[in-house]
Amino acid sequence: MPGRFEGRVAFVTGGSRGIGKGIVQLFAEEGAKVAIIDINEEALSETTEEFKEKGYEIIAKRANVVNGEEIEGAIEDVVSKFGRLDILVNNAGVIRDNLLFKMTDSDWQQVIDVHLKGSFNAARAAQKHMVEQKYGRIINISSTSALGNRGQANYATAKAGLQGFTKTLAIELGKYGITSNAVAPGFIETEMTKATAERIGIPFEELVHLSVSKIPVGRSGKPADIANTVAFFADEKSSFVNGQVIYVAGGPKD
Repeated sequence: MPGRFEGRVAFVTGGSRGIGKGIVQLFAEEGAKVAIIDINEEALSETTEEFKEKGYEIIAKRANVVNGEEIEGAIEDVVSKFGRLDILVNNAGVIRDNLLFKMTDSDWQQVIDVHLKGSFNAARAAQKHMVEQKYGRIINISSTSALGNRGQANYATAKAGLQGFTKTLAIELGKYGITSNAVAPGFIETEMTKATAERIGIPFEELVHLSVSKIPVGRSGKPADIANTVAFFADEKSSFVNGQVIYVAGGPKD
């Protein structure tokens, strides 16, 4: 039985680890051809090798989302090889957490650039092909931090900005058969949350335990939880779902 993404081409930024890798895996398992871009060459190489061994059709390229020319070039290469581009997932992200009075210009700018400028660069490059096809799915990865989070003035601002960006793309591109939606993860066990534990000086297991104690479903999130929601937005049958944000956090968020 063919997968629901058979014949589709997906492009995932920051797709070599964590949430991005989980998204790539689900798309590939369900028949899509997938392009991964990342700046972490080692992780990119390992992930590509792992997926190719499973028989998935994967293109991997080193590209920095902040560089518009690199992203445009990567998307053109993917369309040239696979013939089309159906799904864009803006997942690439960084954290540079600190309280406001300690936050440097660099801490602020890098986080804003990767999340906002990076998503803008990728969406602008991808929409050209989607408009021509009269079909596309753009999914931006936001965060529960968009609602505010101590020590994350930069990250919270960027993730909230992505929600406004998502809703605007939904309005502009909807008439071309392109939907734009966002997924806002809560606590997910990834390399990024491990880095958070290290920054605040506690073992990762303790951070997981503290987080789970506040989550109504009584467990932490895994990359597959986010991938499943991304797949819902990416599905051809979800064509009337546009400009929405789903919080995937094990409980309600304001």
